[in-house]
Amino acid sequence: MVDSLRRLSGAAFQLKRAKSVRPMASALVLWLAVYLSGTWAVDKGNFKTCDQSSFCKRQRALKPGESPYRALLETMELTNTRLTLQLINDNNKVHLLLELYRLQGNITRVKINELKPLKPRYEVPDVLIREPPTEPLSLLSQDENGVVLSLGVESQRVIISARPFRLDIVEGHEVLMSLNSRGLLAFEHLRMRKDTQADPEPEKKEEADPDNQAETAKEEEEKVEEGMWEETFKSHSDGKPNGPSSVSLDFSLPGVEHVYGIPEHADTLRLKTTDNGDPYRLYNLDVFQYELYNPMALYGAVPVMLAHHAQRTTGVFWLNAAETWVDISSNTAGKTVFGKMLDYVQGSSETPQTDVRWISESGIIDVFIMLGPTPKDVFSQYASLTGTQSFPPLTSLGYHQCRWNYNDQEDVQSVDAGFDEHDIPYDFIWLDIEHTDGKRYFTWDPHKFATPKEMLQGIMDKKRKMVAIVDPHIKVDSNYKIHNEIRSRGFYIKNKDGGDYEGWCWPGSAGYPDFTRADMRAWWASMFAYDQYEGSMENLYTWNDMNEPSVFNGPEVTMHKDAMHGDWEHRDVHNLYGFYVQMATAEGLIQRSGGVERPFVLTRAFFAGSQRYGAVWTGDNAAEWDHLKISIPMCLSLGLVGISFCGADVGGFFKSPSTELLVRWYQTGAYQPFFRAHAHLDTPRREPWLFGPENTALIRDAVRQRYTLMPYWYLQFYQAHHTGQPVMRPLWVEYPQDPATFALDDEFLIGRDLLVHPVTEEGVRGVTAYLPGKDEVWFDVHTFQKHNGAQNLYIPVTISSIPVFQRGGSIIPRKLRVRRSSSCMEHDPYSLYVALNPQRTAEGELYIDDGHTFNYEKKEFVHRRLSFANNLLSSVDLAPDAQFTTHSWIERIIILGASKPSKVTLKTADGQESHIDFEFDASMSVLTLRKPGMNSGADWTVMLQ
Repeated sequence: MVDSLRRLSGAAFQLKRAKSVRPMASALVLWLAVYLSGTWAVDKGNFKTCDQSSFCKRQRALKPGESPYRALLETMELTNTRLTLQLINDNNKVHLLLELYRLQGNITRVKINELKPLKPRYEVPDVLIREPPTEPLSLLSQDENGVVLSLGVESQRVIISARPFRLDIVEGHEVLMSLNSRGLLAFEHLRMRKDTQADPEPEKKEEADPDNQAETAKEEEEKVEEGMWEETFKSHSDGKPNGPSSVSLDFSLPGVEHVYGIPEHADTLRLKTTDNGDPYRLYNLDVFQYELYNPMALYGAVPVMLAHHAQRTTGVFWLNAAETWVDISSNTAGKTVFGKMLDYVQGSSETPQTDVRWISESGIIDVFIMLGPTPKDVFSQYASLTGTQSFPPLTSLGYHQCRWNYNDQEDVQSVDAGFDEHDIPYDFIWLDIEHTDGKRYFTWDPHKFATPKEMLQGIMDKKRKMVAIVDPHIKVDSNYKIHNEIRSRGFYIKNKDGGDYEGWCWPGSAGYPDFTRADMRAWWASMFAYDQYEGSMENLYTWNDMNEPSVFNGPEVTMHKDAMHGDWEHRDVHNLYGFYVQMATAEGLIQRSGGVERPFVLTRAFFAGSQRYGAVWTGDNAAEWDHLKISIPMCLSLGLVGISFCGADVGGFFKSPSTELLVRWYQTGAYQPFFRAHAHLDTPRREPWLFGPENTALIRDAVRQRYTLMPYWYLQFYQAHHTGQPVMRPLWVEYPQDPATFALDDEFLIGRDLLVHPVTEEGVRGVTAYLPGKDEVWFDVHTFQKHNGAQNLYIPVTISSIPVFQRGGSIIPRKLRVRRSSSCMEHDPYSLYVALNPQRTAEGELYIDDGHTFNYEKKEFVHRRLSFANNLLSSVDLAPDAQFTTHSWIERIIILGASKPSKVTLKTADGQESHIDFEFDASMSVLTLRKPGMNSGADWTVMLQ
């Protein structure tokens, strides 16, 4: 701990020198010491529970029952694209406006706002990629009890019941989803504080005349509860000038027992019921060395939940950027398998049902109901709203080596050379905060990194790249250009009194740029230009950390909610901050290249739509087996809500892994989308070659497996970019009717064709993997042994084992000549692994472009369908209008589950025929075709005779 503090040139020592803040200084030095030591777990007392969050406590005190809201049917207006309808709260006579839209792609949008709010309520901008296109609504029937509308898809209807208000979405005789069926709609209206205004004259509360509803809202008769106008947590006070403003709505999901999503939480893939504890919390927070298996908030928040049963998948997207809590209850929770069997035997008619309640502190209710019906439909529906995963540079899918911090340029050069010496490929080396001049971002330490371009050029000469950290807290220093520019332009977030908001972070006293402003983001993007970011080059990319935002001396280690972003309080926009930081940074990397090069930006904080701007990681994990294990459901949950580019710090950020744990983490990380090793500055060095030759060889093998699969990874990201399908996905996504897959989160699929069951427990000699698919077969990618689907397979393992299986019926391209980086492999040949299904057919794809520019948008790529049927293997162009020349060729074809042919003939597009040499392993039914030699971008057919 002493060493940690001695190395700090930032907050702690500056605080010590500032006599006027000495009491705060000592507290922050202690806080930083704890943060840096890595020996203490998270102090949960730093973060609120629902009972300590006044709006959550208030809302949760409401019990299911008859709702006070009813629909005023006489106010209904129906146009071709929108229904509007007023709701009234019979307790306080406040009027709300309900808007309902049918959107293209089987999506229904429901918005609820105050009819005439005291001032505008926040509606989230920039997350939707466009205003969603609508489709016509039509009225089917109406009476005094409600209305029925047609949604136009397979007899889908919306039924709006008037008293109490309730909304049901029905298909045929089946209720797909109900809103406010439990009566938990609650909408706290904005109001004037009694003691700051003259007593209003009593007014008659006329429900038909809501023009003066702020005054007629019966609010004066409401009991003023603690936290309604001001809230205190520890030493922090949060003023609420317009009083309580929270919103809540419940959703009932008949037939559903499994719900997923709402990341980020260190918890199981299948979300748990919350009846006996806190709800899941969505509030971006800097939680170091977080605890596992609880609903605490972490660094990011995506308010999207998927519900699944064997017949249908649906989704709910709650578009609100304020602090949000999500309660989940189920009528089957806690029932044992025996209890469920008893229900069946006794003829119980109770349908399984999950009820979900969303509670947000401010804003409006704006919810998108995605009606599937398949998992892939829901992914497409969500992508149509918030966009798809950005298409990353191919190199970013390689291995990343990081540490807090590499000491200086010589250290970087030594680590880089170590990878070559030990024949381990890597693509990116990273620099943390110590590379800067006193935690001033966009700068370099003048002593330790005196010639950054020389360092970057040395890495570039080996076709490698670097990432440097750029955090959004800006050192308050009149000699710092970035600070002076932001202050002079008025770009800092303000405190409630109008001055620049300042908090403490790594540099000491720091300002926080207001990234919600488009002009601020544009200025920030301009700072990445090569003539502005001195020492930067085209192979330098960016990492945005601490962007929750992290404020060491703020409430819950973040920003005060009554800080101001123009007209909006921070409470309204909090979960958007990291989203905007990554957006501006990605735009900066694009602009610096004149719009030519794809960016790579890693972020810790995120929101819905963050997938458009780069990658995320799971934050400050620990070198513990359970943290390795939890990385799988954490990344799976992110993939389900659009963020495919996910990974966890290999080896764990805090603490020191055993050699067995480190090896197993490399083996797991090699099969997750973002593959980076990272460690705390107080941990012993852990470059891959520091644990003895045997462990070095094991790590080398895992990393090399990653590189052989780079063509497949790149194809998956191309498809994710175009379709919204997750790269790393739970088994139920591909096997939605198999209940055995619904709760699995210790294994996963990459695309649809690779199944991975990493070894995540210490000292085990075997693992049991579930292989799905009743009529399918799976091939062990290491031994080529064939296994039938729909079984639990026990797999003996040694320390070198990584259980991975290729689905029968698939073709996967690989590159087997592993070099020092992926760029060095650009023109290398491909090997095709053809795994036959019981019908002796297989399909796959091959995608090739330049790997780093946006030229693929100009149709500069190769995209081919590979198929095997009737003993013919062929390559057909999927994009005949695309133009791209590749020098790579097919050097090997391995067919699993094959029969021995008498001869093998290659026929090319020009009609030329030639014989191909082959080998056949009868014991494993593996046919290997050697050096067929055709260009990877050409038409060809291989005939087995």
